[in-house]
Amino acid sequence: MAFLMKSMISNQVKNLGFGGGSEENKEEGGASDPAAAQGMTREEYEEYQKQMIEEKMERDAAFTQKKAERACLRVHLREKYRLPKSEMDENQIQMAGDDVDLPEDLRKMVNEDQEEEEDKDSILGQIQNLQNMDLDTIKEKAQATFTEIKQTAEQKCSMM
Repeated sequence: MAFLMKSMISNQVKNLGFGGGSEENKEEGGASDPAAAQGMTREEYEEYQKQMIEEKMERDAAFTQKKAERACLRVHLREKYRLPKSEMDENQIQMAGDDVDLPEDLRKMVNEDQEEEEDKDSILGQIQNLQNMDLDTIKEKAQATFTEIKQTAEQKCSMM
């Protein structure tokens, strides 16, 4: 990067007429040569272009992988809640090479949710829910309701 900046500054100084002269302009090639326009040799420019293409490919691959992971998460949620499948999500997963899984953190969360739901659905889970209920509170509410109904009935009977 520093080399690129230094080259650009030296090119600007040459354009002002303070250095070099016409000999260097002939050596660099024409303004039509992109390497010369960047202030690099042909080999440096080709290496730079190659590096830029590789970095872009890496970014694109990472982006595609993230999109596929998100699509995979949506597929799992659709299965869990019995929603219709999306062909777009399946296509994104296939584009990533069918080698896509949920990220580790999300996989743990999904597994925990599934275990909780299985526990609640089982008979033991239902028994545990009964144990968590406060029987004294239920008794008090039932007695209060019974007393209220009894009082209402007595009032109606005494009015007759």
